[in-house]
Amino acid sequence: MSVGTSRAPGAADIARARTDRGGPGDPCGLGLDPDELPDGLVVADETGRIICFNAAAARITAVRADDALGAPLERALPLEDLEGRRWWQLTDPYGGLAIRVGQPERNLLLPGGREVLVSARYLRTARTGPVRRVVVCLRDTEARRRTERSHAELIATVAHELRSPLTSVKGFTATLLAKWERFTDDQKKLMLETVDADANRVTRLIAELLDISRIDSGRLELRRQPVDIGAAVGRHIQAYVASGQDAARFLVRLQQPLPDLWADPDKIDQVLSNLLENAVRHGEGTVTIDVAPAASPRERGGAETAVTVSDEGSGIPEESMGRVFTRFWRGSKRGGTGLGLYIVKGIVEAHGGTITVGRAPGGGAEFRFTLPVGAPAYLQ
Repeated sequence: MSVGTSRAPGAADIARARTDRGGPGDPCGLGLDPDELPDGLVVADETGRIICFNAAAARITAVRADDALGAPLERALPLEDLEGRRWWQLTDPYGGLAIRVGQPERNLLLPGGREVLVSARYLRTARTGPVRRVVVCLRDTEARRRTERSHAELIATVAHELRSPLTSVKGFTATLLAKWERFTDDQKKLMLETVDADANRVTRLIAELLDISRIDSGRLELRRQPVDIGAAVGRHIQAYVASGQDAARFLVRLQQPLPDLWADPDKIDQVLSNLLENAVRHGEGTVTIDVAPAASPRERGGAETAVTVSDEGSGIPEESMGRVFTRFWRGSKRGGTGLGLYIVKGIVEAHGGTITVGRAPGGGAEFRFTLPVGAPAYLQ
């Protein structure tokens, strides 16, 4: 890396640079204290020597700021790419092409093999003039690694959940094709019903994956229209009763009048289905559904619709309540993908609402979600 001069600045030079560029708390002339930045910030002057090395950079690199200040950039940050090549020699910010403005973020290695995300910006005196500052941003890779682990866990979970129903479908269809004449009509019907149920399970899992993808990318589409939330709750209860549940197990309390609710009816059905299924499968006793108007805590004079689903089971342990809406949380009873409540939270928040979990008066779990009411802005 070629630089303009090789003279190492002394303490007086660094102090003078700090004074000229904004004072002791602003060594980079940014109008703020670099130590307040969440990412590592390293700035080198026109000679290639470091004039700013903030606290985050010291934490990420394990290099003291006092040792870095005044040192050549390539010595204070001896970065290598994943193939072992010295990064500053490859990029040559001071002696390379005059049209370059920086380096995109990439994974590089610090001494000892620690991985760090690095990007750089070249500030020039003119469009193609000499570089007067090299600004380097350093980021820890731990957050990205957590995301990658989460994605890997999602893939493993999905693969496991898909394998069981697909194995069943393949086995039954292969058996029917090979030995169709040997089975009675009742046996054929049973096997086809099993295939149908497993196909529905695969379809639900794929739908969950699509929902997660849209929620994570902020692309969950809502088709808002007037929704009768009381009628929606009634339909779900009727479906449970028709499938064999005792009607006396459900208690629905509607507080009238309810304000007009504009929401995506399919998405609201998905929320209600998940919360009721959790109460029926994992709870005990009476499942109570309360629907009532509520004042908006975020908007003065605003109104919301609040829906509470509670049961009388053992409830959710206090230490687990903070993880209920995370991916793969299944509680004490195994079963399912553990993605349902994560999707529920994403749907409610996409509507501008909130969802919480707590302990019901009867001792079981209590889920409460609120949805803003009133027509969308484009219809007003």
